Amino acid sequence: MKPTLLVMAAGMGSRYGGVKQIDAVGLNGETLLDFGVYDAQKNGYGKVVFIIRKDIEKDFRERLFDRIAKNMDAEYVFQSLDMLVTDEERKLAADRAKPWGTIHAVLCAEKAIKTPFTVVNADDYYGRSAYETMNAYLSKLSNDDTTHSMVGFKLENTMSDSGSVSRGICVVDKDNNLVSMEENLKILWRGDKIVSLKEDGEVFLPRDAVCSMNFFGFTPKAFESFNRYWDEFKRASITEPKKECLLPSGASDMVVKNEGSIKVLTSNDRWFGMTYPEDKPAVVAELRKMIESGYYPEKLWDKE
Repeated sequence: MKPTLLVMAAGMGSRYGGVKQIDAVGLNGETLLDFGVYDAQKNGYGKVVFIIRKDIEKDFRERLFDRIAKNMDAEYVFQSLDMLVTDEERKLAADRAKPWGTIHAVLCAEKAIKTPFTVVNADDYYGRSAYETMNAYLSKLSNDDTTHSMVGFKLENTMSDSGSVSRGICVVDKDNNLVSMEENLKILWRGDKIVSLKEDGEVFLPRDAVCSMNFFGFTPKAFESFNRYWDEFKRASITEPKKECLLPSGASDMVVKNEGSIKVLTSNDRWFGMTYPEDKPAVVAELRKMIESGYYPEKLWDKE
C-alpha cells in the first residue's frame, strides 16, 4: 500500500512572525510545502493529510491546499487547544495559549490515517532522497507492524545562520536502531562549533551528530503509544502553560518502553527551512538554483 504524508502545519510561527507555511517562495507562488509534497508524490506517496489551525483555513485553501488537491489525494484536519482534553483538563489548562505540541498534532489526525505514514514539518525542506528512502521502507510494512523509522540528518546540515534551532539528538546502535533521543531546544553556532544551551549550562555537540528533523515513518500501531504518552503528559504537565508534548520525546519513549523500534535511515542532503524571517531569501535563492538546474520544473504542478 502507498504511504500517507502527514504534514504538521498548525504551528504559530512565533519566531518567523507570520504564517510561514503558506508564504510564497517559488516562481509561481509555490510555498516550501509545495516542494515537499511534490517530492513525496514523485516518490510513491498516495495521499497527503495536513494538520492546520481553523483560523488559517481560508488562506491555507487559497494559497496551497486547493492547488495540491487538484494534483494529489489530499485532506486536512484541525488542531486546537480544546481537542483531546476533558472539560476538567481544559479548566486546569486555562492559562495556556501555546499549542500542545507535535504529539498532540499527530493525534488530532489519527482518524484520517489509514496506512503507514510519514510525519514532516511544513516549514522544512528535507530533500528528495528522504522521501524516496522512507517510501521504500514504509511500503513494505503492514498497519500493525511495530518496526517504525526515521530519517536522520547530520546536525551541521540542519543549522540556521539566523538563530537557534530545536533538534532531537539521537543515540543509535550498531544496527542503526534508535536507542534514545533527547530534544535540545536551543542549538546554535558558536564560531565553527555547535553548542546546545541548557538550563544547567552549555554542551558542545558533534557536527556529525545524528539529529531528528521530525521526519518520522510510523504505522498506525504507533498511535497506541502516542495516546499513552499524551495521557501521561497531561497528568504531569496539564497546568504548565508553556510545556509541549513533543514527537521526538514520544518516539524515544516508545522505544525505551519496548513498544516499538525505530530504524534510523540516513540522508546526506542539506536541510533548509524558514524558522526566522531572515531565512526566506536564502530559501528562495536555493530553490531558484534547483529550478534553473532542472531539478524542479518552473511550474511545479500540472493543474492549478
